This record gives sequence, structure tokens and C-alpha cells, in this order.
Amino acid sequence: MSIIVNKDSKIIVQGITGSEGSFHASQMLDYGTNIVGGVTPGKGGTKVIDDRVMVYNSVEEAKGNTSANVSIIFVPPPFAAEAIIEASEAGIDVIVCISEGIPVRDMVLVKRVIEQNNTMLIGPNCPGVITVDECKLGIMPGFICKKGNIGVVSKSGTLTYEAIGQLVDVGLGQTTAIGIGGDPIIGTSMIDVLNLFEKDDETKGVVLIGEIGGQMENDAAKWAKDNMSKPIVGFIAGQTAPKGRRMGHAGAIVSGGDDTAEAKMKIMKDCGILVCESVAEIGKKMKKALH
Repeated sequence: MSIIVNKDSKIIVQGITGSEGSFHASQMLDYGTNIVGGVTPGKGGTKVIDDRVMVYNSVEEAKGNTSANVSIIFVPPPFAAEAIIEASEAGIDVIVCISEGIPVRDMVLVKRVIEQNNTMLIGPNCPGVITVDECKLGIMPGFICKKGNIGVVSKSGTLTYEAIGQLVDVGLGQTTAIGIGGDPIIGTSMIDVLNLFEKDDETKGVVLIGEIGGQMENDAAKWAKDNMSKPIVGFIAGQTAPKGRRMGHAGAIVSGGDDTAEAKMKIMKDCGILVCESVAEIGKKMKKALH
């Protein structure tokens, strides 16, 4: 089992002819990801990446020709919201948006559309999803992963990689790792992902990496207390961040309530999550929790 994507997922790449789109699509193909087409308006009918991928003018056209059910978006921020909406309206089930800097106002509209169409959106401003040895969707380095039984969900891209590295160092592999993004408005929440990991027979434990700002980690911890049977190891980034200053992600800003690292760590501990003071403890804590 895997969550969200697997070797059978049929993937299209929106923005495949751009420098980022073509580079990462090539990496994804090399990993074994089942890319069935690309989309760039005006470039339909051409082939890219050593003639391995056909380009279509629209998502609708690509879906009609390939039966694609997943899309990954490498489109500049001013046009990315439109790209998400196009994919959702075309009936794509899962959309991963890597683009950073999409205006919040645009995301308000996106959120409404994906909810109406029952589309799953990962991101924006995220590293994507990797189901180890099956499907790499996004910018995560595939070579650092190892097949195993730990799920990873994170707001931070680089800390996702760090957590994977820590797990591999103690001999633990991953089922699926997901970077959900750190923007104020994103598609899939931590609770959504925890729910999927809880239902996945192959996943035996979960690493949850959050950061300062907002209530998502607190909500996830409270939900997990009542709904998760699997051990969760947690870490909150931004423990030394000053109040009122945005740190890294657009959503990582502390108002001074229970959205500080200290407050979130306490809530997580109170809900039974094994909280790490340092990111270096993740692997060891998870190994201990499983035995």
C-alpha cells in the first residue's frame, strides 16, 4: 500500500517546457514515475525530454489522450492558481503544486474550486510527494529515501529530507513522504495526511514536522490523540523565532498565543506525540517507539 500516489498513477506535468518543469520531470522519469504527458499552452504536439513525453495544449486535452489522474505544477506564481483550477476543472484527482509565492487572494478562489470538485491538492510552495521506489512527484531527492514502513508529513521541504535521512541512518525506511507546504492557505492539511497514514496497513509509524504560526499542528495533535493508533514522532521548527516576524514560510509568523514552538510542543506532548527537541533525535525516537 501507499498513500496519494503509486507506480500506477498516471501523471501529467503542467509547465513541462520551462526550465524547472523539464529538469524535474526528467528526474521523476529517471526515478520510475509514470509521466504520461506534459501541458504547455501553444506547445501541443511537440515532444520533450529526449522525445519521451508528449506535450498537450491543455489539461483537458492531456487527460483525454492519456487518462491522467494526477498533475504536478511547475508554473510561475502569477499563473499557478489558474493552472490548479484548470486541472481541477478537468477532473484530475490529485494535484501537486510546487510553485512558491502564489498570492493569498488567488488561493482563496483555488480552495473554493478544489472543494467543489473534490480535488486533492498538495501545496502550494511544497517539495511534493514521494512513494518510495514507486513514484516521485516534485523536487525531493529520490536517492535519499529507502523503502520501509514510516510515513513522513512536513510543512518544511528541507526538514522533510532531514527526517528521511535520520530515519535511514537508524535503518528505517519510508512508505510515503509528503511536504504539504508552509503557505497560509494550502490544500491538504496534516489531519488529512495522518488519516491516510492511519488507514494504510504498511505504515507503522509517522513523523510529523511542523513549524511556528497557525493552528494546524495543534489541530493535528488533538485529532491524533483520538484517532491514531500508530506512534507519531513530532518536531516543531522555529524554536528561537521572535514574535511578530515572519520566518521562512509565509505562514510561519507567531502572534504570541499557542502558535509558538513551545506552545505547540506542549500540546503535542499532551496529546501523546513523542516530541523531539532537536531534529537529530527523529530517527532514534521513532526506532524506540516501534520496539
